[in-house]
Amino acid sequence: MSRQARRDTAPELAVRRLLHAAGHRYSLNVRVPDMPRRTIDIAFPRAKVAVFLDGCFWHGCPEHATQPKANAEWWRTKLDRNIARDLETSEHLAESGWIVLRFWEHEAPDRVARRVAATVERQRRGRQQRSDGGK
Repeated sequence: MSRQARRDTAPELAVRRLLHAAGHRYSLNVRVPDMPRRTIDIAFPRAKVAVFLDGCFWHGCPEHATQPKANAEWWRTKLDRNIARDLETSEHLAESGWIVLRFWEHEAPDRVARRVAATVERQRRGRQQRSDGGK
């Protein structure tokens, strides 16, 4: 498990390249407020958009997750805790006013980047309208 990449995975890099090429600037591996050892993969702090790119095995993808046969009970407990932690993190961020976007590693990077960019733009427009007094 220690050899498993936690950041800068191929899907993350692909999405980040597309977002950067489109002119979007973001922060990486931002700590989730009031939640130790939890980070946002790609964060847009001003727009309050948190992006997570979850691995199919580690986060329980309904299409691609597999169940190890060796030490099956330990793995099931471990993977169930990961899924519960993801849900808890998403709920905490949403309660703090963040928009949480979660994607699976197998999703097409261009589709992910388009959805992230659209959400960030919508948030920025909404914040700008509120700061302009709704004009």
